[in-house]
This record gives sequence, structure tokens and C-alpha cells, in this order.
Amino acid sequence: MNNVIVLVTATNGLLDAASAELLTIGAGLGPVTAVVAGEAGDALVAEIAQYGPAEVHVVSCPQLTDTLVVAKAALLVDRAAETHAGIVLVASGLEGNEVAALVAAKLGAGLVTDAVAARLVDGELAVDKVVWAGKYTVTATVAAPIAVLSMKANSCTPAFVPAEPAVRQAHFDYTATAPVATVISTEPAAASSRPKLVEAGVVVSGGRGTDGDFAPVEALADALGGAVGASRAAVDAGFAPQPLQVGQTGKTVSPELYVALGISGAIQHIAGMRTARQILAINSDPEAPIHRLADLSVVGDLKTIVPAVVARLG
Repeated sequence: MNNVIVLVTATNGLLDAASAELLTIGAGLGPVTAVVAGEAGDALVAEIAQYGPAEVHVVSCPQLTDTLVVAKAALLVDRAAETHAGIVLVASGLEGNEVAALVAAKLGAGLVTDAVAARLVDGELAVDKVVWAGKYTVTATVAAPIAVLSMKANSCTPAFVPAEPAVRQAHFDYTATAPVATVISTEPAAASSRPKLVEAGVVVSGGRGTDGDFAPVEALADALGGAVGASRAAVDAGFAPQPLQVGQTGKTVSPELYVALGISGAIQHIAGMRTARQILAINSDPEAPIHRLADLSVVGDLKTIVPAVVARLG
């Protein structure tokens, strides 16, 4: 049976939703070792235990704070060797995909990024992912002895499988063999009561059609308990910060509901949100490509429609 390594992340001491999904996916593939890079309090370990891992490794690594991804990747390689892991799971994203690639290169493993499902079929690992800007879902079989997967958020519903995992404290020192980027300063993310963009069940995004006024976008997101996103056109115009960008050169999201406000629907944007379960579009241009993709499409002025919807929701 494959031993599975899951890289667990937390925010303010609370388990990230994407990590809960990874633990659930891993539990269906083999015995799971949850790896926490850095400190983990009793509350976080107890939360991790709800998803059935066999072990929790809390690994301190002094180099984690002053390097970008290389130390984290080396740490995972170390844990994979320690546990004789056949599968390594990390959360998809700019950082997660880079970590996955570095780990796979070091282990000589098969690599699948941005996967949406993984399962064992006749003893082989089968992995689903979307391609061609989300138009198709393909299945890859990993023939290598070790597989490294980055999994997209909202790929599954986390399932409670309470366990009493063995908790191990470990220490890992990373020594760079070549020049690497070094972190010289950090700035904490702005506090927000909204869910993380890549983990949110509802995402409301604004585009060029907002004319720079994101108040309706934010109001609808708050009314629906969702996250705020933006198209590249809106980001390039200075309407929204880059971390909110959804699309081929931004974040990829897979919410239950994606609301596109004033977004034309260029293929680069669609690549980042096509896998949403339901898509609602509001755009004043009846010829906008987003209307052909949306499950529910409204042709009209978002500045009139959205406040009325928010009022009804309130």
C-alpha cells in the first residue's frame, strides 16, 4: 500500500481548507503522514487528526523563513524518504506547483499539477486534471514508483475520519548547493473576514465593466459570504490588486458559484474559472463571450442590477 505525504498548511493556527481536502484525498490512497513545516500547536494537531492521518510530523527548519520554496521542497523530499512514501500531495497554486516540481525532480517522480481527483485503479494511480483552458478533463496514469500531485482547491468535500495519529517532532536543516532567492523582508497579508480566493465556495469577480468601482463586487461577495476576484483587465487598470486576479496568469478557482460582473470572458480569464460548478454573468454587452459560458446570463447594467440583488439578499 502506498504511503502518502501531505503538506499541511495553516493560517493563524487554523487548518487551511485546501489541506483538509488533501488529507481526505490522501486517506483514499493509503496511510497518510501529515507534514507541518514549522510550528504546530495542540489545536492544529487536533484539527489535523480529524481527517485520519496515521502520523503528524511537525518539522522545524530554520531556513523556511528566509527562502522561497527550495527549503520546503527539500523538507518534503526528506520526509518522503523517511516514510518511504509513494505519493506526495500539495495544494495547487503558484507556490504549490513549484514545490511539487522541485520535489518530483529530486525524487525522479511522476508529476501531475492542478489535479482535480486521484484514485487507485488496479493498483495504479489515476489522476484527473483539466486541460485546454478547462475545456476537457483528462486522466493520467502515473507509472513511476513515486507520484507528486498538486491538487486544486474544491476538488473534494473534506471528510471527518477521527484518528489518534502518532505525533513526531523533527528537525531539518537545508543547505543550498547553488545560489537561491532569499527573502529579505515580508509584509503580512491584509486581514479580511472573507474566505481565501482559491478556497471560497462563492467567488464574485469584477472586470473592466466596473469602470473602477468595485463596491458592487464587494457588496455582492459579502452578501453571499464569498471572496472577491478580478479579471486581468481590471488588475492592469488598477481597479483591483494583483492577488485577486483570476485567470491563466492569476489564480485558478473552482467554486460552487462564480459570478462575473462586467467581465467579457477572454479565454485567459476563462482558463482560471471554467471549472466552477455554476457560473452567473452580468454584462451590458450581449455579444460578450462570457454569456456563452454562463449557466445564467443577464444582459444589463451591473451598477443597477447588483445593488438590487444585494438589497434582496439582505
